[in-house]
Amino acid sequence: MQSRCFWATGVPDFYEKYHDEEWGVPCFDEHKMFEMLILEGAQAGLSWQTVLAKRENYRKAFDNFDVEKIARYKEPKIQKLLQNEGIIRNQLKIRAAVTNAQALLKLRETAKRSESALTDFFWQYVNGRPIQTKLKRKEDIKATTPESDELSKALKKAGFKFVGSTIVYAHMQAAGLVNDHLTSCFRFEAVKAMGEKL
Repeated sequence: MQSRCFWATGVPDFYEKYHDEEWGVPCFDEHKMFEMLILEGAQAGLSWQTVLAKRENYRKAFDNFDVEKIARYKEPKIQKLLQNEGIIRNQLKIRAAVTNAQALLKLRETAKRSESALTDFFWQYVNGRPIQTKLKRKEDIKATTPESDELSKALKKAGFKFVGSTIVYAHMQAAGLVNDHLTSCFRFEAVKAMGEKL
């Protein structure tokens, strides 16, 4: 039996699969980066497992996280989302998704890039390569770091919502900007190797 991070042990199959195949893998796909940012914001105050279980519902409800479409959502669409039992029906979080899509479009305009503005924005805070933390115990895992603090401030300045340092750090972990797999986890070395190739 393979050793996994403590939070991915004794969990539903979909959550174990997420840990084994996605979490910590360096992400340079803007579409996926945006999806993860919205889902991390939806998680605030809840468990990631709860949100991940609703990911397919979110994809359907939010037009597969099409940034241009979400940025144009009007009040009738927002009210419809608030009635959707398949997602987290929190008004602030739903409105934040629309605000974040609009902020991303502005970021693209400023950066004069349509495909990598968000990923470039994130990766500059780790100098383009994942931070290898080499954590041995769950007690060693931090909720925030100086990098997440700075990135959070920059995202807020750029108009994004639900991007506090704790949410941002969780996003950095998920998107592979930091390798927080415990060293005892079978994924640690594989994810480390991915980062070293960048």
